[in-house]
Amino acid sequence: MQHLALLSRAGLLAGALVALAGCGSIVPGVASPGAGQGPARTTASTPARPAVAVASAPRSYVPRASEAGCLADLGKTGARFDPVPDTYAAPGCNQLGTVQLMALAGDRAPLSIANLGPVRCQVAKAFGDWARFGVDRAARQLLGSPVARIETMGSYNCRNVAGTEVRSAHARAEAIDVSAFVLADGRRIVLKRDWQGGDAATREFLRVVHKSACKRFGTVLGPEYNAAHQDHFHLEGTGAKFCR
Repeated sequence: MQHLALLSRAGLLAGALVALAGCGSIVPGVASPGAGQGPARTTASTPARPAVAVASAPRSYVPRASEAGCLADLGKTGARFDPVPDTYAAPGCNQLGTVQLMALAGDRAPLSIANLGPVRCQVAKAFGDWARFGVDRAARQLLGSPVARIETMGSYNCRNVAGTEVRSAHARAEAIDVSAFVLADGRRIVLKRDWQGGDAATREFLRVVHKSACKRFGTVLGPEYNAAHQDHFHLEGTGAKFCR
């Protein structure tokens, strides 16, 4: 109740969580309730999202009005997060309009996140949608178990793109590096090991979630892009599309 009161005072998020619509599975042969197909229906395989999360904000911090729409949309997904005050670390390195994600919503249970720092709100929203519709559902359909945790190699990092003088998207908290997935049944799927070395179902799962990420993020780089990405998916922005 205290978290809800804080957000109400900030004028950002209100009301109970509502179910998402217009997103669906990316696994071939599974119906995806997309645009023009009407709202998703609850079935045995796609149950209603659990009301798992409410955003909170530090009492001393009131986000900008321009952030309100994204924060409200992120709250409706069921994500648990805190808005983060803007910071500037160095030229080209900043955290503007970021949030700290603590948990995301799956179809049946919350998904925890490991090692993730602040990330831009729009990227956090894409990440939450991908986690539920592209990862959790694919794991249940292809591997027979939902995802319990997504492991990352972080988000914000004040650095350049390797070998260049250009600031990385990580320097603006606009990218997330995902390295592994832990299923509810205890299995741990690791990009570096399982992209090529996993069994057939695991390899298919990783390729399906990679393709799903390409539909939601602006830039997606994986093990087949170059050696530097053999152990993670680089998920960046929501603008121009580049998928490898």
